[in-house]
Amino acid sequence: MIKLSRLTDYAVVVLAEMARTNGELAAASVLAAKTGIPEPTVSKVLKTLSRNGLISSVRGVAGGYKLERAAGEIPVSLIIAAMEGPISLTSCVSGSHESCALEGSCSMHGRWNPVNAAIRGALDKVTLADMNRGRL
Repeated sequence: MIKLSRLTDYAVVVLAEMARTNGELAAASVLAAKTGIPEPTVSKVLKTLSRNGLISSVRGVAGGYKLERAAGEIPVSLIIAAMEGPISLTSCVSGSHESCALEGSCSMHGRWNPVNAAIRGALDKVTLADMNRGRL
């Protein structure tokens, strides 16, 4: 089964909530209250998303977090990559930094590239705005 981590799922929920505020700053405590996700988890997600450039933070009493782009310009693939790292199904795809004990003799080495590209392409086409449709 291909499954994303719970933190990645939470990241989409938090970003979707941020998208509904039309660019206003949102504090971690407010996002936690609105999403039902515990505040320490929301803070962890926000720090990761900020470190990866999807959101920016403003310090201070009136500070918070805001999206760096419009929701329609944030593909789900970017959210997944920010939370999980590069999207790849196996370690034997071109450009992978992971190694496999069978790499030199495996007949499937590199053959996963089209599958990986198809999944990444599909995730590139779905945006945060798409995930929020019907909820704004």
